[in-house]
Amino acid sequence: MLKNIVSRGSRGEKGITGLETAIILIAFVVVAAVFAYTVLSAGLFSTQKSQEAIYSGLEEAQSTLEVKGSVIAKAENTGVNGYLSQITFTVCNALGGEPINFTAPVADSDNTGIADSTSNNVVVISYIDQDQRVEDLYWTITKLGNADDDDLLELNEKFQIIIGNDTASQSGGNLVNALNPDLTVSKSFAIEVKSPVGAVLAFERITPAYIDSVINLN
Repeated sequence: MLKNIVSRGSRGEKGITGLETAIILIAFVVVAAVFAYTVLSAGLFSTQKSQEAIYSGLEEAQSTLEVKGSVIAKAENTGVNGYLSQITFTVCNALGGEPINFTAPVADSDNTGIADSTSNNVVVISYIDQDQRVEDLYWTITKLGNADDDDLLELNEKFQIIIGNDTASQSGGNLVNALNPDLTVSKSFAIEVKSPVGAVLAFERITPAYIDSVINLN
């Protein structure tokens, strides 16, 4: 009888040990499943972010501007003491991609050469030299070739950008109004064209030692 009791007790202990083992295994499986789900979710999130970054990069690249042709300047005063009043250049979309809104700024009634505060232009043109940086210059566009009537720079279109007017007395003013000191002889300067999407278009030029009425700055 004693032997039977001991035998039943041993069987009971084996049953408890098997149940505990099963619980531990189930716990391991649950933890592994949770860990695998976490890793999978992190991978999917990372993939989604990478995809967004790629699309964002493509959108930036497809809206990049480039200068086509010469940069032409006009002078309000000529000679060795001359100074420039207007800069003209032509732009197109470098990759023929996303249209860029070139709605021109409103002419300032005070003829300061700076865009009026009521303007709704999204493209901002800035001037930089060793003495100053001037933001949001007043400019206008002339549509060239097969460009349509809207202000969107689209595939195969070219827009001529004109910063300022010929003379300071004209509506909106020009570089003579906007700059202090003036853009004179033998001076290095840069123009930045900043669109809402895409890289900044920037180019540098140096004025000649003698200012003519019209100058090719290339």
